[in-house]
Amino acid sequence: MGPPLATIRHCLKSLGTPAVGLSRQPNLPGCLLADGPHLRPWPAGAAWLLALLLGLAVPAVAPAQSQKSTEQQLRKARGELQQSARKRRKLEGERGDAAKRLRQADEQLGRSTRALAQTDAALAAGQAELEQLQAQRSRMQADLEQRRQRLATLLRSAYVNGGQAPLKLLLAQDRIAEAQRTLAYYRYAQREQARQLEELASGLEALAATEARIEARTAELAQLQGRQKSELATIRSDRGSRATLVAELDQRYKDRGSREKALGQDVKSLERLLANLRAAAAKAEAERRAAAAAAAAARRKADAGGSVPSSPGKVPPKVASSAPAPRVGGLGWPASGELLARYGGRLPDGRSSSGVLIGAPAGTVVSAVADGTVVFSEWMTGYGLILILDHGNGYMSLYAHNDTLLRDAGDRVRRGDAVARVGSSGGHGRPALYFELRRNGQPVDPSTWLQRQ
Repeated sequence: MGPPLATIRHCLKSLGTPAVGLSRQPNLPGCLLADGPHLRPWPAGAAWLLALLLGLAVPAVAPAQSQKSTEQQLRKARGELQQSARKRRKLEGERGDAAKRLRQADEQLGRSTRALAQTDAALAAGQAELEQLQAQRSRMQADLEQRRQRLATLLRSAYVNGGQAPLKLLLAQDRIAEAQRTLAYYRYAQREQARQLEELASGLEALAATEARIEARTAELAQLQGRQKSELATIRSDRGSRATLVAELDQRYKDRGSREKALGQDVKSLERLLANLRAAAAKAEAERRAAAAAAAAARRKADAGGSVPSSPGKVPPKVASSAPAPRVGGLGWPASGELLARYGGRLPDGRSSSGVLIGAPAGTVVSAVADGTVVFSEWMTGYGLILILDHGNGYMSLYAHNDTLLRDAGDRVRRGDAVARVGSSGGHGRPALYFELRRNGQPVDPSTWLQRQ
């Protein structure tokens, strides 16, 4: 059933001329959106939803020209709503890319930090070894200096005694024993002199090798220092990239505008939307019934011989049958899975739930809980891909965070028909279905009416 034409015209009139874009929110009293498990502040274009929903059921009795104009405005509203949805999806994609770049920067920062720690450790070890080599060289230089002094002392002693002293001693027959001792001493001194000279030569070679090792190690340490500077530069670059990404994400969140503060307003907005929709449908039904009653009375009077004037060319309107109440007592669950949040319980973000949150694998079929008409099938901020069914007699059901919508606005569905597939659209963290059941605009505990299949 549809709302009264006057209400539709009032809402559509507020849509403005074709030059009006989504940057201007229509002035629709009570035509607001929406509550859900993970809402964010919705852009101005989201208020077009009421005009879209109401336009799906415009009475056929409207004049042709008005009908054509209404359809044109509806097409424009639908197109602008889809454009707004595309912009939101694009923004979410950009946020995902930025998050991916941030993760890459974090990983690179971790690798650079580990490499820098390894370089620092190697530099410390090399410095310690260099200090050991320098200490060894100092000890060798001191030892060589001592040996030079001893050798110098021996040479001076030999020079003082003179090279012919042993021969003179041997020629002196009265001092043979002393001469033998002197010769033995000189032979020992010569051997000791030769040995010390050999040791000095070996020490000099060892010192040269030590100096070569020190020079090589110094070169290695210089290379390590260069790599360390490079690692530090890489870390600074990574940190700069990370800071840029974080600032970009913060700016995007700010542009979305005070998400947490708007949550309470969004809850009330959905309740007003559903209440207005139900009130408009009830008014339209009352008007149809009144018209049908008047037509029936006129026919009875005509059959009884009474004269009831009628306008030529006009046919009394047909009586619209009332939509049967949904089989609330035996409704099946829209999807099978893990019950993540009960009615009145806490959602993952800590807020109270007006419905149920059912965790299920992505792509799981979502079924209609009762016969009804699709009144909305589109993207909505905070809900992702959402579908709303009107079951008549004040009952409506809502299915959010879908991956795919299988039905369009205006489609009739039967209980158990597939209407969507479970997903995580709208920024939900994991695949899940958010389901609400409302009666006359007020949330109803689904577990009271549904039974698990």
